[in-house]
Amino acid sequence: MVIEETIPQPRVPARVVAASVVGLWLAYFVLATLRGWLVGLELYDALLWRRLLVIVASMGVTLALWPLLRLLDPRPLWEKAVAVLVIVLPASLLLAQINQWAFAAVEDQATAQIVAKEGLRIRSDESGNLLVDPIGRKEDPEAVAPQSGAPPALPKPEPAIPTIAQQEQDDPAITIDAETREGIRWRQLVDVALGRYFLLLAWASLYFSLVNAEQARAAERREGEYRRAAKAAELRSLRYQVNPHFLFNTLNSLSALVMTGKGAAAERMIQSLSGFYRRSLAGDPTADQALEQEVEQQTLYLEIEAVRFPERLRVEVDLPPALETALVPGMILQPLVENAVRYGVAPVARPVTIRIAARADGPMLVLEVADDGPGGSDADGGFGIGLANVRDRLAARYGDEARLRAGPRPDGGWLAEIRLPLDRDA
Repeated sequence: MVIEETIPQPRVPARVVAASVVGLWLAYFVLATLRGWLVGLELYDALLWRRLLVIVASMGVTLALWPLLRLLDPRPLWEKAVAVLVIVLPASLLLAQINQWAFAAVEDQATAQIVAKEGLRIRSDESGNLLVDPIGRKEDPEAVAPQSGAPPALPKPEPAIPTIAQQEQDDPAITIDAETREGIRWRQLVDVALGRYFLLLAWASLYFSLVNAEQARAAERREGEYRRAAKAAELRSLRYQVNPHFLFNTLNSLSALVMTGKGAAAERMIQSLSGFYRRSLAGDPTADQALEQEVEQQTLYLEIEAVRFPERLRVEVDLPPALETALVPGMILQPLVENAVRYGVAPVARPVTIRIAARADGPMLVLEVADDGPGGSDADGGFGIGLANVRDRLAARYGDEARLRAGPRPDGGWLAEIRLPLDRDA
């Protein structure tokens, strides 16, 4: 049974989504309120609190869209665009209805004030038609003041009860039928809905921009994790290249001791080899260790080699106490010490001294492995592999901040020098 592990989809945090919704509608509230103040709208206070109520309702409707938009997070851009155009439409109509309901009473009050100033009257009949007519009676052109000296005007007879047709002729009214009123209401609703549609599309675009930003950050984090994992794998590979090489050489030495009948020396070598591997393989191969521990491991290695060369191998260690806690990559000196034994001690019959030293040079730590043997050559395959291993590990760990220099000494022998940033163990 194969279990597939899926990478979790990056999500925009809820607090960020809420902040975007609140920020959008508060900005609209401020702009609408400022516009009303500049143009001098009637009933400003009544409009203000109703507008705030509409804004709160708009925030709620917009937040209700968020779960639907989250389903589109992994979708291609064109699918998001088409889906948003459809999803936002009913939401904008709902916001327009809320807006129309909230401002209906204020609209009636504002209309009544306007028609009163214009000397008009609005009334509706039983059919729902809206009638707009002037307030008061028309001035009778014959009822003018008599001229000076003219006889007084005779009283007019009482008029008869006017008919409906006469009332309409004497006091004409503008009639807005119910169908026209409904059409006006729907046009207002559509006009507001289009404005809300645009605002919701703008917020949806902002949301998907936040999604893309979150996905980009997640991709950067994954890339960083993959890069660190690759570097750790490279360091492990380089570290484990050292151990088999050393093991093969040691087994060959053990074989030689057994073949020559040196059983006690072989036993001591096996015990030393066990201790060396227990210490070198116990820790994380990608982790740094204190320089003191690194030097102790190399000293233990040289003790193993001293079983093979009891009369020829001599060891000197120069480690200042102030540098004992300096951090270095684990077993970084192993290939250099091994090369010193292989190419400095093994080829000759005279005593050879291998010196391990450390010193501080400003912000850099300098490590040296030197011998006074016949020296080695880069053309030699084994010697070149050891140096390449150290260079690769330094490059993987420090980049351009560390380097390795190796070559013959002027007074004979060989010198390998590592320069790396000085970092002390806290």
